Formats: sequence, structure tokens, C-alpha cells
Amino acid sequence: MNLLKSIFISNYMMVAMGIAGYAGWRIFHGADIIAWGGVLLATAPLMMLIGWLMMFKNAARTSKHFPVINLLGAMGTGMAAWAWHGQGVSVFVPIGPLAPILALIGWGGFLLYVYWYSNYGRKPSPRLKVGSSLPNFTVKHANGTLLQSSQLTDKPTILIFYRGNWCPLCVAQVKELVAKYKDLDALGARVALISPQPHANTVALAKKYGVEFEFLTDEGNAAARTLGIDQNHGLPMGMQMMGYDSETVMPTVIITDANGKIIWVHETDNYRVRPEPDVYLEVLRKRVVMADA
Repeated sequence: MNLLKSIFISNYMMVAMGIAGYAGWRIFHGADIIAWGGVLLATAPLMMLIGWLMMFKNAARTSKHFPVINLLGAMGTGMAAWAWHGQGVSVFVPIGPLAPILALIGWGGFLLYVYWYSNYGRKPSPRLKVGSSLPNFTVKHANGTLLQSSQLTDKPTILIFYRGNWCPLCVAQVKELVAKYKDLDALGARVALISPQPHANTVALAKKYGVEFEFLTDEGNAAARTLGIDQNHGLPMGMQMMGYDSETVMPTVIITDANGKIIWVHETDNYRVRPEPDVYLEVLRKRVVMADA
């Protein structure tokens, strides 16, 4: 199933871009504005959203089902179908069935992206139970040293497992935490950012932000497998050419206390829906109050 998703997302993005570009070309050359405008409406909004996420990388979460884009897709498909139907059903009419077919492909692919691809069908990992000790694993620090998980949990720690620099929502999640650096530091908390990406990418991210977080590489995705949060074929097909492995990690947040005990876990079932940093701060503040009581 994950392999199908990997193939789907790469191909759908290319197909949708091609459809949007073709619709714009048809309109530019005087084709029916309702029919081909409908095709654009069914494909362009999602492309614009993804382009915005990739360019600015400042949104760590999106709407779960994109109701506005979904409505635009339905409207665009309806417009293309209405324009074609209004001129008859013969394939020899000026519009032909191509516009509604392409609009339906664009909107149908969007529905698959939202309701199928984005969801993991995930069950909570039995190895991440609140109150239990964090299982032991080894990760590589940006400076090249190997660290045991016990070395990361000698004080309250937020462990963020993210997919890699290729994922704009992951990078945005890191940016959000960097913005809360002073608040986290005031609580005496450590932030450990862990990804199975090539180590050079981890080093680049650490240099980019320059905060005293632990930027770590999970070589071979071993830590994710130990914790039961790995995802085989989670990488979009074709991105292996950039040095990433096909296996990746499902975005996960683990908060531990100073004794290495898990006090809070978030295992999202939708990679586009993640907690805000204020949620982590509230968990830590409550733990500090309990510790002082």
C-alpha cells in the first residue's frame, strides 16, 4: 500500500501540473473559458498551495480535508461538464469531452491525496506508552558523535521525529520550535530533532538555525524501527535521486521527563496535521508545576 502511495503522489503532482498548464494554454489560445477555466479551477488551487508550502516552508499544519479547495474542485469539474454538455455529447463539438475528463482527473486525484494518501491508518506504537521508559536507540549528532537515547533524556526533552528537509511541513515544524527557543530554554527543556535523512542535510539544518537544539540523524531509520514509527516506502517515488532512502518515519512527538519516562506522545495519523509548539510548552509547564508541588 505504501508503495502505491509513493508512486501515486509523484505521478499525481506531475499530472496535475501538466493539466493546469495545458488548460492555461488552451485559454490563452481562445478555447472555451468556462470549460477550461473549470479545468484550472479543479487543478490549480492545490498546485498553488503546494508551491506556497515548498517555497516559504512556514506552515507546519494544514486543514485536514481542504474544504475550500475541495469545493473549488467540484465547481471546476461541474463547469467543464456543463460547458461540454451544453454543446452536445458528440466528440466532434468544439469543446469535446477532454475538458471534463481532465477536470475529473485533477479533482479525483485531489480527493485521493486528501482522503487516502495523507492518512497513515496508524495505530499507536505499543513501545511509546505514557509512563514507560523511552526505549534505547542510537542517533548521530550533527557534530558527528553517536548518542544514546539515554544521553538525550537526562532532563525534560521534546523529541521530534521528522521526515527530512524535503518535507516542507517538517521544516516548518522546526522553524516553529526555533521561534519558541527562549520559552523552551526557560523551562530547562531540550529539543531533539531526529530524521532518517542523509547526515549532510541534518548538518545543513543545524547550521541554518544555529540554536542549541540537538540536530540528529537516525541512520538507516534504526531508531524509528525501534520505536515502531517507521514507514516503508514513505518517500515520494523519484526523490531517492536526492540521496533519501525509500523508508522514512511517520511524524511523531515524544516528551520525556528528567528520568527518561514518557509523559506525552503525539502520533499523527495525517502528516499534514501536527500539534502547535504551545501544546508542548503546556505539557512541560504542567510537569514543572507537578515537580515543584
